[in-house]
Amino acid sequence: MPEVVKDRRRYESRRRKEQAEQTRRDVVTAAGTLFRERGYGVPMLEIAREAGVVVETVYRIFGSKPGLFRAAVDALLAGGPSRAEVAVEERPAIRALIEEPDAHRKVALYAATQPGIHRRAGPLLRALRDAKASDPELAQLWGELEAWRHDGQARFVEHLAHRGVLRPDRTIAEASDIVWALSSLAVYDLLVVDRGWTDEIYEAWLAAALTRELVDG
Repeated sequence: MPEVVKDRRRYESRRRKEQAEQTRRDVVTAAGTLFRERGYGVPMLEIAREAGVVVETVYRIFGSKPGLFRAAVDALLAGGPSRAEVAVEERPAIRALIEEPDAHRKVALYAATQPGIHRRAGPLLRALRDAKASDPELAQLWGELEAWRHDGQARFVEHLAHRGVLRPDRTIAEASDIVWALSSLAVYDLLVVDRGWTDEIYEAWLAAALTRELVDG
């Protein structure tokens, strides 16, 4: 096969891949905006129109509305659709935490990620939390997202344990539950939304509380 034909086919394949990735980002961005503004009840057809695609494309990429919602949450947690495509361990904030040698500073870096996560993803998660009581599918999605959050926080605890800085009187399971509870949206809402704490005060409190609960010495 002539090289010019091979090159053209490689170029077309790369272009199709780039177009598919951009379409996915456009849909996730549109979904995140509409879910935040109108809650989970926004129709998939409107999300597709906002993204400039047909609704069949949305279902082909994400499979279902819960699948799209989860992708939108993941993008907001990561700080954008393109960042969500990067492995968690390679995201700058997590990479800095992994590479930090001081245990107290590791916990502080973790705590620093939480206010932004709650600001970005909070509106979607509150909408899901409020709607899940009347819809078994949403209740299942809420449970999956909470399990996903717990798994991620367990990896942080395991990282501390592997570095030898986790308190010896804490099992990994216990410590993971503590991080999951203290870092929850519910606690953030109680302190920041209901009691009027600033994000800075919340972050400092969370860092101090997690340090006491997790760090050996």
